[in-house]
Amino acid sequence: MKNITLFLLAAFISIGNVALCQENIYHFKVQDINGEEFDFSKYEGYKIMIVNTASKCGLTPQYKDLETLYNEYSDKKFVIVGFPANNFMKQEPGTDEEIAEFCQKNYGVSFPMMSKVSVKGNDMCDLYKYLTKKELNNFQDSDVSWNFQKYLIGRDGKIERVISPKTSPIDEEIIEWINQ
Repeated sequence: MKNITLFLLAAFISIGNVALCQENIYHFKVQDINGEEFDFSKYEGYKIMIVNTASKCGLTPQYKDLETLYNEYSDKKFVIVGFPANNFMKQEPGTDEEIAEFCQKNYGVSFPMMSKVSVKGNDMCDLYKYLTKKELNNFQDSDVSWNFQKYLIGRDGKIERVISPKTSPIDEEIIEWINQ
């Protein structure tokens, strides 16, 4: 009887781990920068770029190219979702309200921006745990190395590529991926 119980417990744990690996981005709900619920299932069938952002970073001008990309391809079932984060040299110190104002005033950001989160460390938000851990995303382990790292999510809701923070949002690799 003890062996059967152990076997069933092991099988249950294995099934749970397989279910975690098969999860996609559409299961996540987060808070947007205005305090409203943002449900990724709304974008089922879209290509999604998830990018951690910061207002006081040398890469902050990427907001301009992100906005250009979004304006060019949003009618082709493509969306960018920005996640302000203060994980790197405290380069995103503002409140959600201050970040929203900065993005609108300086870059005319119209793509969805989320409430500020942590993208690494002990307080990492659940979405970034999914994005960075192979045991959850069934793609690969990755670390968020700096502000403006990009995760490219396919139409099936699963990660397809991780793009360096230094790579421009309008790089040919990203354009080709959107058009595939």
